[in-house]
Amino acid sequence: MTAIPFRIVGFDLDGTLVDSALDLAPAVNHALRAAGRPEVSLETTRSLIGGGARRMLERALDVTGGAVEPAHFEDLHERLLEHYTANIAANTVPYPGCLDALDALATHDVQLAVVTNKAEDLARLLLGELGLTHRFASIMGGDTLGRERAKPAPDMIHETVARLGGGPFAMVGDSTFDVLAAKNAGVPVVGLSFGYHDVPPHELGADFLIDHFDDLMEALRRLGARPA
Repeated sequence: MTAIPFRIVGFDLDGTLVDSALDLAPAVNHALRAAGRPEVSLETTRSLIGGGARRMLERALDVTGGAVEPAHFEDLHERLLEHYTANIAANTVPYPGCLDALDALATHDVQLAVVTNKAEDLARLLLGELGLTHRFASIMGGDTLGRERAKPAPDMIHETVARLGGGPFAMVGDSTFDVLAAKNAGVPVVGLSFGYHDVPPHELGADFLIDHFDDLMEALRRLGARPA
């Protein structure tokens, strides 16, 4: 087998490793009902995801009538989190081919990491419920270093590399948060044509764009073969 030219591969979580919209959408609608707002569809929820729960709720309020007073927002945010935490893995599943790709990377002694804007405690809870925690040498959430240092800032990537002892790193994600974080950190990034996009996939600016996790290994090999 041809070696993978990266010592560490970092993955976004929602919309990259797992399809979590089926559990996020009911939590969003729970908060919207409390605000007296209309519910949003599953597809609309997919377009709201990215940047963490607070940003997702802000977007949901924007598309259903606009912002609310700060104190009301905090109450709605708590309601969303309570509902989501209680149902975090009711319907969420890894994307097709995801587990096989993680297994394949592990056989090449690649260290795997989660680099998500989801709160770290929720990320760990979700990965634990899905039986995936043991696959990752590092798990960082959007609040691990403080929200001002979450993606698209490069800090979480730099910290992940430092925690895992250094070496070549590649990022895998579905949104501009992931692509910009990678570019800001000076590392390559594989984008996904599936997932939760804040812009059309071909506009993400990723170094490679793949349609299925079956294509990840080859993308990483090709990415590593490109001149610096």
